Amino acid sequence: MTICGGMAVEDPDSPHGIRLVMEDYPYAVDGLQIWSAINTWVDDYCNLYYPSDEAVVGDTELPTIMVEGAATRRTRRGGPKCRRAKTSSTAAPASALHAALNFGQYAYGGYMPNRPTVSRQFMPEPGSEDYELLKTDPDRVFFKTITARLQTLLGVALIELLSRHSSDELYLGQRDTPVWTKDAEALVAFERFGKELGMVERKMMEMNGDEKWKNRVGPTKLPYTLMYPTSEEGMTGRGIPNSTSI
Repeated sequence: MTICGGMAVEDPDSPHGIRLVMEDYPYAVDGLQIWSAINTWVDDYCNLYYPSDEAVVGDTELPTIMVEGAATRRTRRGGPKCRRAKTSSTAAPASALHAALNFGQYAYGGYMPNRPTVSRQFMPEPGSEDYELLKTDPDRVFFKTITARLQTLLGVALIELLSRHSSDELYLGQRDTPVWTKDAEALVAFERFGKELGMVERKMMEMNGDEKWKNRVGPTKLPYTLMYPTSEEGMTGRGIPNSTSI
């Protein structure tokens, strides 16, 4: 999707197989690292149980799953490699993409004039009463237009609630029990996934302290933390849960 959107080009010499067009783009840079870690984990896990095309064909439950999860016939084509890529492309939006959108929204959307949730009237037409009022009291016209007070209070409260991590949140690369499977190889692969995410987070922190990256260390000194895999409880502006949960 990043390539189709023009934000990256295929590059076999790059670590992830693609090269970003814009290097100082924290969301894309950090997101690509998270996606790569997820992709490696998915590959490792799938290879344990589907080492060959024959293993995929021999699993009678897979066709049903693919039919239920696919939107078009075209997306149901492909062998193990294709399906692993699709699995990664499903896991990433349900974890990292959701986290980047959700847990950073209060800092901006919590102040309703920044992002009103509704417009109660059209822009004033020349010659109308509101148009004349706009010249002398623009704030009054603005507040007549955007979300009403009660709805604003409800909206801000909801955004604050959605932006918080619960005390029992499980983050990407974590499980509520260390022995979630009896398969030792799967446990080792998952542990490796967790360690890779730790390395990715440390690299993000280093980049957030490097003045080379102006979109991370600009005049406001506001580091980009939305893709940090871990977090503490509360409204932190960081942390990637295992999956979308509301």
